[in-house]
Amino acid sequence: MESKKKLDSSNKEKKLKRKEVLEKKKAVDEAVKAASAIKDHLASFPPFCHYDRNGLFVYLESGSGEQLSSPMKRYIQDLLKVTMEGPYGPEWPTEEKVKRREMVAPGARYIFVRKTSNANTNETLSKAEGEMTFTRWMGDGDPVVGFVHYRFVIEEEVPVVYVYELQLEPCVQGKGLGKFLMQLVELIARKNHMGAVMLTVQKRNVLAMRFYTNKLRYTISTISPSRVDPLLGVEKSYEILCKTFDHEAKAKLEDNSYVGE
Repeated sequence: MESKKKLDSSNKEKKLKRKEVLEKKKAVDEAVKAASAIKDHLASFPPFCHYDRNGLFVYLESGSGEQLSSPMKRYIQDLLKVTMEGPYGPEWPTEEKVKRREMVAPGARYIFVRKTSNANTNETLSKAEGEMTFTRWMGDGDPVVGFVHYRFVIEEEVPVVYVYELQLEPCVQGKGLGKFLMQLVELIARKNHMGAVMLTVQKRNVLAMRFYTNKLRYTISTISPSRVDPLLGVEKSYEILCKTFDHEAKAKLEDNSYVGE
């Protein structure tokens, strides 16, 4: 009789545990779904829609992968080639195809950076001496000088914002804009109940790695190859970085001592 009571109690605990796990999974799925359904995340942050610092004035607008115009697609492809062909090296031809598919995915969300146009716009955006080559905006409206591509996804059962790309033309670099954009992404993540912001950085891209880890205090995630398996990590050309906002996200995405259930 006693053993039957223990068995019944154990079964009840297991059922409750399963119910908790399922409810938690449902809550995470719904959080990601709700965040992804919002078309304009900038609407919640009007003060962040303009940037006027260090002699630079730009404004931001939202976009989505399903609604990119042909000029915007070309612009993204060209800017990615200029900025990422070097860091990817021999892997770039394959990676470029991947990025073209990612660019127009239904879940892709964008923040576009536009520079106020003037009579000398084409001159100010042309290549400066000693500066890396980049393409000019060839579509309608004020010149686009950079963008952020991000998505709401689930990593290790944690809802996160994953930054696929943060790309800025040389003419707007070094003025604090990159940091500003990442802080905005972090605000969007918190507003939509995400547990972290994550991104992938090529090891060859030393400046980017330094920017995220030193300036923005991102850390190498436990799901990055170098932390999953150091030997495997040596073979991989990238690291996965993260910044977490709550205890569970930190435990699952940053803390090596975490053991899953």
